[in-house]
Amino acid sequence: MLAVAVVITVLCAGLLLAAIRNDQAITGNLGTATAEVDAVAWDRTIIRFETPDGIVHSPSNGVLYPAGLVAGDLVRIEYDATDPDLARVAGRTATLTLLPLGTTILITWVVAGAVAWLIRQRLRREPEVTEPEVAVVEADTPVKSG
Repeated sequence: MLAVAVVITVLCAGLLLAAIRNDQAITGNLGTATAEVDAVAWDRTIIRFETPDGIVHSPSNGVLYPAGLVAGDLVRIEYDATDPDLARVAGRTATLTLLPLGTTILITWVVAGAVAWLIRQRLRREPEVTEPEVAVVEADTPVKSG
């Protein structure tokens, strides 16, 4: 169970580092635009926006940090001018990932700790030892030898 908790923690740390890297890429080559929200699904929010060169972009992976958006909204976005498919809602950064990732890590370790404690308690309990049956031989009984 602890190995699972370690794996989940490492994955969460990787997600945070990826979000920070994406933010750095966007900030390093900052472009801004107004985008229209085309579709909102559980796994991504699809937007469409035009860059200054007149090309319309619709990132296939959606926009970063889309909380609260609904189809038809117009929203200010920031994007990586060298890779317009990397876009985020303006003003939102990787710090928004801290709460969900931190909560995931905390809950994971609370559950793993509780399971480890329960397992340890079960292993500490000594099994009930039953007395072996002992045959009683009376002294007056002759013993036959072979």
